[in-house]
Amino acid sequence: MKLAERMSRLGTETAFEVLAKAKALEAQGREIIHLEIGEPDFDTPLNIRDAAKTALDEGWTHYGPANGQPELREAIANEISSTRGINVDPMGVVVTPGAKPIMFFVILALLNKGDEAIYPNPGFPIYESMINFVGAKPVPIPLLESKEFSFDIEDLKKVANDNTKLMILNSPQNPTGGVLSREDLEAVAELAQKHDFWVLADEVYSRMIYSGKFESISSIPGMQERTIILEGFSKTYAMTGWRAGYGVMPNDLAAQITKLQVNSNSCTSSFTQRACIEALTGPQTESENMVAEFLKRRDVIVDGLNDIPGFRCLRPNGAFYVFPNIEDTGKTSPELETILLNEAGVASLSGLSFGAYGKGFLRFSYANSVENIQKALGWIKETVSKF
Repeated sequence: MKLAERMSRLGTETAFEVLAKAKALEAQGREIIHLEIGEPDFDTPLNIRDAAKTALDEGWTHYGPANGQPELREAIANEISSTRGINVDPMGVVVTPGAKPIMFFVILALLNKGDEAIYPNPGFPIYESMINFVGAKPVPIPLLESKEFSFDIEDLKKVANDNTKLMILNSPQNPTGGVLSREDLEAVAELAQKHDFWVLADEVYSRMIYSGKFESISSIPGMQERTIILEGFSKTYAMTGWRAGYGVMPNDLAAQITKLQVNSNSCTSSFTQRACIEALTGPQTESENMVAEFLKRRDVIVDGLNDIPGFRCLRPNGAFYVFPNIEDTGKTSPELETILLNEAGVASLSGLSFGAYGKGFLRFSYANSVENIQKALGWIKETVSKF
């Protein structure tokens, strides 16, 4: 089969490959504890599910506006205005089936062949994949364990230049759980205005903060007009399978992103959008309880990993991932990923799945029960002790 050359530049998400391997082992009768997939293990809150059922009964099963239903865009504008301290126009909101399309569309709309785009490494693998796909130049900025998985400002100054057209930020982060400080964001803002580049702020874990305050670069003076906020419902409301996300951006760019939506997905499911309105405007108790449970699990897994010889693990301030350094085990990240799956029965991800600067690390998702996390820690410790 002869494919377009650009297809050779398209990457993937290793989490789904490891999940498939783990499922194959389960089919053979093995017990596997899943700490590889980035998905809340909670059900979508009842009030949101009920809103979707009502919407179906009311006939919300037809096409809607490409940029999203006006009522949902208004609810999103109110939410972002309140939480980021900015004034958002609903016309600057584009609703998409999942948050990934915003990532895809923004990179397609803003980057020409040869343009430079700075992205976090280790980071969500689709950033680099999409930059490569459009023919732009991916420029990694290392996230450093020594800085609690922030970047070195001097490193950023060395790579930012007038050919930089976009910088991607992710806070709280996948895969590290790190959270960027106001100081970090102010440094990015200064460079963005100096070199005239856009910022894509991936804030899908914004409600999963365990200490300190969530900060958005959009709230820094001069940055709202050059920032695209990437947000969604999957993580905060355990709605991964609903496929509902959105972008918040200047109105002129939103009009162009809407064109890409028309040419690809047409629109986001109408009854799903009705459920999303309920998610934003209804009770938040179940979502808050989920985050409180993640906090308990975080402490269990961090303490447990730090008790395993060869592991050292920072205590992340956000999301539901830990990113332990495993260099002292004497195994590489891919080797240990394979050993833990095949011998310990614990599915994890090599840090290299998130870029070259993930070398020497593993990612564990603690979106699993405390009981299973404790069992996995025991299996890991027993396996690692053999070497």
